[in-house]
Amino acid sequence: MAMSLKTVSILSAASALSLFATGCNSPAEKAADKNAEVMEDSADSVRDAADNTAEKMEDRADKMDTKIDGKNTSAEKALDKSAAAVRESADVKAKAMENKA
Repeated sequence: MAMSLKTVSILSAASALSLFATGCNSPAEKAADKNAEVMEDSADSVRDAADNTAEKMEDRADKMDTKIDGKNTSAEKALDKSAAAVRESADVKAKAMENKA
C-alpha cells in the first residue's frame, strides 16, 4: 500500500507535534520538579554536614592515640562509633527527605 507524499508529511507532522506536546511540563509539574530538586539538595546538605561532623570526630579520635601501635583506645573506639552513628542518622533523615520529594 503506497502512501502519497502528502499523507506521509501529515503523519510525520502529527507525530512530531504529539512528541512536542507530551514533552512540555505544566506549571504544576515544573513546581513539583523544582520542589523535588530542593528536597534532594537539602538531603545532600544533611549528608554533607553529617560527614563533616563525623570527620572532625574521627580526627579528634586519631589525635587521642599518641602510640603507633595500631591499637585504638576505648575513647577512640567510642568516638569512631559516634561518628558512624552521626552518618547513619543523617542518611536515614536524608532518605526520608528524598522519599518525600
